[in-house]
Amino acid sequence: MIVATWIAFCASRSLVRVLRLTVEQLQSVQFWPSLSSGRAMGNSCVCREDSDVEEGSAPRRQLRRVENSVSDPPEARGSRPRDPVRPPRRGRGPHEPRRKKQNVDSLVLDTLAVIRTLVDNDQEPPYSMITLHEMAETDDGWLEVVQSLIRVIPLDDPLGPAVITLLLDECPLPTKDALQKLSDMLNLSAAVARQDALIPAKHRNTTAVLGCLAEKLAGPASIALLSPGTLEYLLESLSSEAHPTVMLFALIALEKFSQTSENKLTVSESCISKRLSVLECWADHPDYLKRQVGFCAQWSLDNLFIKEGRQFTYEKVNLNNINAMLNSNDVSEYLKISPTGLEARCDASSFESVRCTFCVDSGVWYYEVTVITSGVMQIGWATKDSKFLNHEGYGIGDDEYSCAYDGCRQLIWYNARSKPHSHPCWKEGDAIGFLLDLSKKQMIFYLNGHQLPPEKQVFSSATSGFFAAASFMSYQQCEFNFGAKPFRHPPSIKFNTFNEFASLASDEKIILPRHRRLALLKQVSIRDNCCTLCCDQMADTELRPCLHSGICMECALQLETCPLCRQDIKTRVRLISHVS
Repeated sequence: MIVATWIAFCASRSLVRVLRLTVEQLQSVQFWPSLSSGRAMGNSCVCREDSDVEEGSAPRRQLRRVENSVSDPPEARGSRPRDPVRPPRRGRGPHEPRRKKQNVDSLVLDTLAVIRTLVDNDQEPPYSMITLHEMAETDDGWLEVVQSLIRVIPLDDPLGPAVITLLLDECPLPTKDALQKLSDMLNLSAAVARQDALIPAKHRNTTAVLGCLAEKLAGPASIALLSPGTLEYLLESLSSEAHPTVMLFALIALEKFSQTSENKLTVSESCISKRLSVLECWADHPDYLKRQVGFCAQWSLDNLFIKEGRQFTYEKVNLNNINAMLNSNDVSEYLKISPTGLEARCDASSFESVRCTFCVDSGVWYYEVTVITSGVMQIGWATKDSKFLNHEGYGIGDDEYSCAYDGCRQLIWYNARSKPHSHPCWKEGDAIGFLLDLSKKQMIFYLNGHQLPPEKQVFSSATSGFFAAASFMSYQQCEFNFGAKPFRHPPSIKFNTFNEFASLASDEKIILPRHRRLALLKQVSIRDNCCTLCCDQMADTELRPCLHSGICMECALQLETCPLCRQDIKTRVRLISHVS
């Protein structure tokens, strides 16, 4: 009897195991087709030879991870907001089992590889990114992800720092205990920085992680993270022995830590201005990596770490021959614009955009851009009706009033939809040309003098009032030439330049440092009935159906949701009683 009972027990246990294995296999079969049937998400660097491959074929870098065989109609795609920096996160459902934990290093590298092949954000993030997000829901998992980012992201990958920002920005905020454990694990100091100088990839990744955390955290958490050892580490990373990319991200980390006033005071007292004074001479360096360091050092000395007795750059730069520049009044505080008004850089996790100061209504016009970083930028033409919503991912080419050239992913953008072009990926030092022919209603894009076929689709929505414009992903930078100096690859046809026909008053050319701009704003008197957004026009518009008001019609047309209640805006009504 005992033997028979034991045999029956073993048989039943085996049957249960078989049934459980069968259920798990069925779940995995259902999951993978759903993952591979949609389109990819977007604004990450991709070369088209990596994305347009036949099923089963192997591109140069890797197999395409997301198939495009099943897609929504264009109308559905165009109605969804694009977020090039922050793809949608898919969490687990209440009855969905946690995904099986894999090697975290391979998940990080797989995410870095997959990001290169994704050009839309309608589809959920790749499996590797979802898994990393789930791992980071616990303190130990978050620490494991951070350590892996520091350990495995390669130095020579132009998207490496952006992927670090992307992953950490989407992970849950770390707890106080997790931050303390991270500080203990890293155990940073000046001596560690000198040791890490022999491993520049680890060194760069550590500074990039610190910068990302400094941007996410505020108050006591940011102050605690910037320990004396961490400050020593970042300052030592600015020494001449460090790799230029390490210098760059150490400086960016110090900038982001200084968003907290107590940290700013601590960093300023460390005599950082002396170190930056040495580095700002690289602002015009022929090496484009050192040029980035010089640009950020100069910007920090002008805006953050003020050195007594130093003349501000805007006070000594010669602007006599510059009649058109980037409009510093048309951007958010996150975009850095040089005192010449011709160079721009984004170090924030948002998708920042800028227009120039001159618009055109007729004729043939041309300008050039020198690529300083080879990552994701969308550069082209936009009208005043274009929507630049940096935190929602709207930039140039993401509405019907603008069109953009993307040399990183080899795409042309219009109305939030893209199509491939035949140019190779751009690289540092390339000259990108932009020709606008309003008589023929066409735009032509050039790479080092080689042109693409004309683009005409934007003229179905706009025929005049075009500005030169650009949008930047994290850690991207470029320089504009509106005709103040000779073009490197001028087109063969006759054209006009902005600098030839535009004009700016002396005070309009000045790009003030942030603290001086704020001081002037405090002196400005604001009318009682002015728009609460621009503080310029009269508040004469009501949003419906929520019925909130207090803004002007010009600002209301730039909004999709009410800034007070976040309800979708159906109509905008001008209040006659408010119009004089």
